[in-house]
Amino acid sequence: MEVFEKSQTVDPEVRAHVYSLISAIGGSSTVNEGEYVLGDDALACLKDLSRWIRLYDDRINRHDVKRCMAEANLVRGDLLPILAQQGDKSDRSVLATKVALNCLDLLNTLTWPIERKEETMTINVHRHLPYIRLAQVEYKRAVLHWESAQILRTAISVAIPAITQPRAERNPRDDSIIGVVLYFLRNVAIIAQPTDLPSQGDDNDISRLETIQGYHEQNVLQLLLTIASSVTEEYPTHDVVLLEILFQLLKGIDPKDLFKNEMQLQDDRSNNLKALLDKEKAMNASYGRNAPSRHHRFGTMIWVKRPDEKVSTLSGQNVIFDEQKTMHQMDQSKIWNKPKPRKKNAEVQDENNDFDNNVKLDEPTRNILRRFVEDFLDSSFNPLFNSLRRALTAEVERAQKYNTRQYYYLMGWFLQAERARQDLLKRNGKVHDAAVDDSPFAYIAAVMTQENFILLGRKIQQSLDDKEWSDLHACMRAFTQILLTVAAMADSASEDDQEIAENIQNRIFYEETTHDQVIAVLRGYKDQGFAFLDACTDMSHTFLRMLERYAKQNVDMQVRSKRRARRKRRVEAQANGAEDEGAASEAEDQADAQRAVSERKFDFNRFASKFMTESAVNTFIRFTTYYRDLDIEQLKRCHRFFYRCAFKMERSIFLYRVDILHLFNRMIKGPEGLSKEIPLFKEWEELVKQIFKRCLRNLDQRRELMVEMLFTKMPNTIFYLENGYDMEITKARPRPPAELMVKPGMDHEQQIAVAVSVLLNQGKLDALAWVKDVLSSAAEDRRSWEDLHASIEDSANADNPNAENENTDGATSQDPDAPVASVEPAIQADKPKPPFITIKPDTDDRKLSLFKDKFLRLLLKLLSLDRLGENDDPDAVWIVPSSVPSSILLSDLALIRKFEFDLPVFEGGVAPESLLRSKSAAGLHARADRSAAASAVNSDDEGDTLSDLDDQAAALFEPGGPTTRPAGYEKPKKKRLLQRKAPELTEEERMIRAAERDAREKEKNAKVKSALRITDSDDEDDEERDAAFFTLEEQRRKKISGVIRNALLTEVDESAGVKGKRKAKATKEKAAKGKKRKTITIESDQESDVDEDEEMRDVGTVAEDVAEDTPMDAPSPAKNGPAAALVDDDDEEEDVVQTRPARARANARLPFLDDSDSD
Repeated sequence: MEVFEKSQTVDPEVRAHVYSLISAIGGSSTVNEGEYVLGDDALACLKDLSRWIRLYDDRINRHDVKRCMAEANLVRGDLLPILAQQGDKSDRSVLATKVALNCLDLLNTLTWPIERKEETMTINVHRHLPYIRLAQVEYKRAVLHWESAQILRTAISVAIPAITQPRAERNPRDDSIIGVVLYFLRNVAIIAQPTDLPSQGDDNDISRLETIQGYHEQNVLQLLLTIASSVTEEYPTHDVVLLEILFQLLKGIDPKDLFKNEMQLQDDRSNNLKALLDKEKAMNASYGRNAPSRHHRFGTMIWVKRPDEKVSTLSGQNVIFDEQKTMHQMDQSKIWNKPKPRKKNAEVQDENNDFDNNVKLDEPTRNILRRFVEDFLDSSFNPLFNSLRRALTAEVERAQKYNTRQYYYLMGWFLQAERARQDLLKRNGKVHDAAVDDSPFAYIAAVMTQENFILLGRKIQQSLDDKEWSDLHACMRAFTQILLTVAAMADSASEDDQEIAENIQNRIFYEETTHDQVIAVLRGYKDQGFAFLDACTDMSHTFLRMLERYAKQNVDMQVRSKRRARRKRRVEAQANGAEDEGAASEAEDQADAQRAVSERKFDFNRFASKFMTESAVNTFIRFTTYYRDLDIEQLKRCHRFFYRCAFKMERSIFLYRVDILHLFNRMIKGPEGLSKEIPLFKEWEELVKQIFKRCLRNLDQRRELMVEMLFTKMPNTIFYLENGYDMEITKARPRPPAELMVKPGMDHEQQIAVAVSVLLNQGKLDALAWVKDVLSSAAEDRRSWEDLHASIEDSANADNPNAENENTDGATSQDPDAPVASVEPAIQADKPKPPFITIKPDTDDRKLSLFKDKFLRLLLKLLSLDRLGENDDPDAVWIVPSSVPSSILLSDLALIRKFEFDLPVFEGGVAPESLLRSKSAAGLHARADRSAAASAVNSDDEGDTLSDLDDQAAALFEPGGPTTRPAGYEKPKKKRLLQRKAPELTEEERMIRAAERDAREKEKNAKVKSALRITDSDDEDDEERDAAFFTLEEQRRKKISGVIRNALLTEVDESAGVKGKRKAKATKEKAAKGKKRKTITIESDQESDVDEDEEMRDVGTVAEDVAEDTPMDAPSPAKNGPAAALVDDDDEEEDVVQTRPARARANARLPFLDDSDSD
């Protein structure tokens, strides 16, 4: 079916209804030729047509009614004649106003852009869409070029009564009228000739130039300025539609072209003509070198033999002149159909994101648009963009997704236009006077705020994450223009502008996330188009250049970096043991990410090195491949990047690739290289020359580079090629978790209950089941070992029943007073200990959890399991030590099974997590308490003497202790004394009296202390007390002798296989060491209730026992020690007690060591 053929898929009944309504609207008059006459029910018919579109086309999504209206020529035949007949008069009747509004409503519906989404389009939409799009083109042509009236001006006149109403008196209907007119203007600006459909007329009639001129002639631009300047106070709901109209008018137009004077325009024209002539001349010269002559009538075909013994065929005589040309033609003759990658979620190119197409303007249109842009910047930019920013931030219903893209595109467009206007003023000699005029940057102050920077950064990150390349393209353009505007403010003569520029740069460069976004955009380029590539490289080049300059000016520059730290939310139980309301969601149990912010000093070289990566170099190389189409600024951008990479950052290794070197060589040497006439040719030539020189030098040093030039380079390869040796990677040891402990005051069973409850609350049932399996297996192994050695011991006792008696007799023969029970530990020491049991994790995750999970480690510690290895060693193993019998393992296993199914309830209904604390924190608290207690007693001054400390103690504690008073004691009332005049004293007399008072107080306190500590009973004797003392001393002596005997028995050689030999050897050693046993220094701390005097007497008694074996010439510790002997003054009884020296007490030996062990 042809495009303009009448559709056969429309329901005939629907067509009949629509045609009947259209014919009832009205028609040409038979009386007055050419005059349009409304029908009797014209208003009702217009309303019915609008209902048909809403209830049939929009609901069923078929577009049948719109197709019928287009075929019936509704717009040209009825709607536009009705509007042209009314004209632009404002004093219409009520009926005429309603008819005009309904006509505009229908026009708005018919010209509305059709969304082309594959998931929502039906078969009828595909059938009708080409016809409707071509019909919309005809609608726009008729609206702009209607013969008898100005349709746009008439539409504006319909909305004038509503526009002139103050906001307080305006009703919703008035706002709707303004919206209908503005959306109609938006639709007219959007409509363009479809590139994939045939044209039915002159496309220049609906071009951008004609649209701008029509809007200017019919006062549409003045309407836009009026509403935009008052959008914040009067028209806050119409900011988004104004944004769309401006976007459709200005997209694709270079702002710099608007602000060029006549001289610049002439220079541009001459330069463009010269460039075209030079290109034509170069083409003719290249063609002339291989131009055909009379000899070319003879055909030529040659064979080229390749190294692999294959033959290639080439035709033409030009291949026989030069080997390079031969190889070049061979390369051009190769055909490779490279498979195109499938684009996932490719964006549909429509009227909202096609801002990459350049639009050329003629001189009248340029003047019109320049005046409009100047007026808009002076009066409407700040109000409109403030309102738009608030609307986009609040995500109001009228703002669509693509409006954010339009907002940032227009932001960058107007910023560039303002800078171009300032440059034009400077060229014309108009200097800004800060004392008289406002700052020129005040006109664009609405977008130079911190709120806008935050919104822009958030949108860039969102576009990167969602791969919305059109939105990211618009954001990059806006961000680049913001940077350039800030640079212009910094170079301004006004100090206020310089200060504002300094603050803005500080805000932008302070956030490290902004740096990361620029790097991510540059690295992430992949087939997004040339315009996106241009914006990407321009943003990175501008940002890097400005940041370098700012870092040089601010040496102590700080940046705020954000790192992600993982944490887990703790489940808090409610007070009084109440259950939580509702189960915790899955998201609360999972790891949650929060940002920890820290500041650090900025290092520009470190930041610039992030640009020197393979992906960033590939992006600029991809941009450089278009060198024949790039202008001077773009070529300069590429040159500066490669210069920084090769020489400033010393990363020329990235450029040592065959395709890159071939591109550089082709740019300079040809064929089809850079023109030698451009200003940057010398700089490019020198750059390429130096890169090749470095490449050849590195090839001489490292021959491996010859192979690596064929591939992209990995970091390890780059390091080796730069340094000549492999990079050593030292892997940091993982950090162990904090060691936990259960709150003090809980027994072993309660501690295990806490640990098991924590694991159950965290859902670690798998770990708990694994612990139970480990305990069960370990208990079984330990029980088997115990049963085996018990049977071996029983059989050995049955074979040698006298062994135990002999051991006992041998022991008692040494000391008949020693108890028999003291020999049992020595016999038990001969028993072999069970081997430890190694715990092996079942999976790698279990192995990691044994190192990382602090709660699981706490449970294992409470089960008396040990960990062998360093604390930060993830490969350390857990063992069941030899000292843990099977009975303890089984009891702990029973406790775990008990608490697993019967959760304990702790005192106060607290959560088990609150009963845990870190050991390091507990140690810190303990040390803090000890230091606080010490500081309460000790003096802070270094020069305190003993008397000063006594004074402090006397001030803190009353000498006689607390006073005891009866229960009914009442404090006597003080008598009121008459005040007498005391004689005046001199300063010396006051000091003397104060010294006397202190002396009397000290004497009194000394008497009180003596009375408390010295009584008359100290000189009396108590026989019962003495008898108890000597009985206790006798028990201690026997106990010490038994301990010595056990220690000697442990020294028996366990490796002997025969018990008789072992017994004989033990007897022999005991006989040899009989005297040494008496010279051992012993110190027992088991009796805690014995005071210091009794311990000193105990030591003296032991010294008397060993005196008989001590040589006479041996030095006495009492004589040589620093302490003197204490002698009782009683003449009747002289008991001499020797005291131990202080150093000997510190170096006391254990009972099983003698003097020979220290050799």
